[in-house]
Amino acid sequence: MTEPVAHRTQVVVVGAGPVGATVANYLGLYGVRTLLIDRSEEIVDYPRAVGMDDECLRSFQGIGLADEMLADMIQNVPLKMFAANGRCLADIRPDTREFGWPRRNIFMQQLAERTLRAGLRRHPHVRPLLGHELVRVEQDGTEARLHVKGPGGERVLVHTEYVVAADGGRSTVREQLGIPLSGDTHPRKWVVIECDNDPLDAPYTGLHGDRKRPYVCLDLPYNYRRWEFMLFPGEDAEVMLRPEKVRELLTGHVPDPAALNIIRARVYTHHSRVADRFVDGRVCLAGDAAHLMPPWVGQGLNTGVRDATNVAWKLAAIVTGRAHPRILASYDTERREHAQAMVDLSDTFGRFLSPTSPAVARVRDVLLRGLTVAPSVRDWVVQMRFKPVPRYAEGVMLHRRGPVRKDSPVGRMFIQPRVETADGRVLPLDETLGEWFALIGYGTDPLVHLDPGTRAFWDRIGTRYLTVVESRSGRSRTERRTSTTDSVTVEDIDGTLRDWFAQHEGTVAVIRPDRYVAALTDPRDLASVSDAFERLVAPSWSAEFKDAWHSLPVTEGEAS
Repeated sequence: MTEPVAHRTQVVVVGAGPVGATVANYLGLYGVRTLLIDRSEEIVDYPRAVGMDDECLRSFQGIGLADEMLADMIQNVPLKMFAANGRCLADIRPDTREFGWPRRNIFMQQLAERTLRAGLRRHPHVRPLLGHELVRVEQDGTEARLHVKGPGGERVLVHTEYVVAADGGRSTVREQLGIPLSGDTHPRKWVVIECDNDPLDAPYTGLHGDRKRPYVCLDLPYNYRRWEFMLFPGEDAEVMLRPEKVRELLTGHVPDPAALNIIRARVYTHHSRVADRFVDGRVCLAGDAAHLMPPWVGQGLNTGVRDATNVAWKLAAIVTGRAHPRILASYDTERREHAQAMVDLSDTFGRFLSPTSPAVARVRDVLLRGLTVAPSVRDWVVQMRFKPVPRYAEGVMLHRRGPVRKDSPVGRMFIQPRVETADGRVLPLDETLGEWFALIGYGTDPLVHLDPGTRAFWDRIGTRYLTVVESRSGRSRTERRTSTTDSVTVEDIDGTLRDWFAQHEGTVAVIRPDRYVAALTDPRDLASVSDAFERLVAPSWSAEFKDAWHSLPVTEGEAS
């Protein structure tokens, strides 16, 4: 029998959808040798996921693709919730940009996937293996091995240190590892209909609690529109996809259903499920392989991209010797609870949308109308403060001694205002932070508080040092403050960073590569916090050892 073609690499990503391609782009950014495997060579050419939030856009900013994504998006799209009688109960249009981007944006997944795949061309050490199907995955204490079938049936064997399974809701990897996907499958199915000649002037996403047949109507980019209609018990899914039934569903919602160019009609079953673990040895689950949720708040893809951003820097830190392999367990600790929270939020919106009983629908409408009367509650709804923002109580972070305070910024995403650099450029904060860790001092230079040994640790894990100074309003624009150390100096243009640090205890923040706050301290305690953080990440494998692993022989064939 012919020997399989063999590859040796640092990380394999299974699944080249938006989550897998995001992981691969981050690994490419971090200089990690990566194989991206997908059974399909083509991108599915119709919209699927359509909602993108500010956290997700910030992740794409991190790999230099946010502007390309925005070019194919509609920004700041309202979300409206309608009562059974058609009255608008809530008009959700958040104006906050605490993370640097609008909170509600509408896109089309196939365009985003093209942007992500094109982004991979920047990284020669990331190699796509498209048209290759995973057959079997196995692992031991030293490596993982993937048995893969190529487009012509040829056998491929991949040796790798770690695997990210982003291979969808029917994940082959998850099934082979025997990881349960716990939760529920909803009994009601939904018909999704899309056209490319939008007949409506309705520039928003509408959740319609119509008791005759609940439905969702979405305005999409490039003159596309989507409807999602709930099916009732006894309605045959295949029958409901017939052209005459599709036109019947759209009757009353568009002027002339027969005039629409329907590009697809499909039936979907909704799931609310989360994997029992996101990490199994050298394998991590991400995206739909790790969690499934109904689409009502558009958080399926966003939650998957949060997974990608979290797991990518940790794997890169491990394989490049910046951190001990044990930090990988924090991916499960940090991401699984939040994924469950997003599933629960999606279920809550589904319960709002789906009642068909007149009495239940009436109670729902009265309750929501009453809640939004109070200004504070209305603001909570309009600004989307009901959406659970990740807050990690455990993981790669250092909390102050004692119980974790609810208002602690540690374990939360850091804000991203615009700042002015020493040469006069105005940039989003992240553009000044670098790709890895950052030490940010407000009104103080973090480097002056580090002894040589402590600084050596931060340098070793690729840290950028930032000194934030107050706005120089009223002074000459030529008076640029520069640091006498290696710190980058930026100006807090509108006082956003001043206000953030004033609300919390400490003026030096440790920011992780995924822009989460890992620690917050006073300058006098920075040395002890640095020592504790070094023990937490515990880098132990030298670069020479890592390079030696990749010099090991593989079976005959082509080495990556």
